[in-house]
Amino acid sequence: MQLCSVCSEHVPKYRCPICRVRYCSVGCFRRHKEIGSCRPVIEPEQVSSTAAPIGRAEEPWTVEDLLDEEGQSDRVPLEKLQQLGHSEALKDLLRNPHLRRLVTSVDSAEDKARAMREAMQEPLFVEFADQCLRIIEPEETQMNDYEDDDD
Repeated sequence: MQLCSVCSEHVPKYRCPICRVRYCSVGCFRRHKEIGSCRPVIEPEQVSSTAAPIGRAEEPWTVEDLLDEEGQSDRVPLEKLQQLGHSEALKDLLRNPHLRRLVTSVDSAEDKARAMREAMQEPLFVEFADQCLRIIEPEETQMNDYEDDDD
């Protein structure tokens, strides 16, 4: 079992995206950055198919490596993401070129929060977001629908 490279006390949940060092918490990540030992992993220009990459961590990176503790709470489970991919209702919505442009503009925006606020002014985008939420959080969506019916 591996331990955090910073505190050596807990099992690491994350990996530094720059140097690939494993750490257990935001506090350890901050200490890791403060120490100044973080150096980018240098990969050789050409690596033969039989040779292992030099300077790489043993395991490939995962989504968890990129998320901090706060980001973990917003993570959508893989099975729910797969359900999104199989949804005929979403596929029907995404056939609309205007919606595809809106989604692309949010995805490519530098200020994603602002782009999302602007996109949410478009009824078509709101319909898309609602459909996604019906799949990802069906219980909460149904409760909200009941509350809206009571009004």
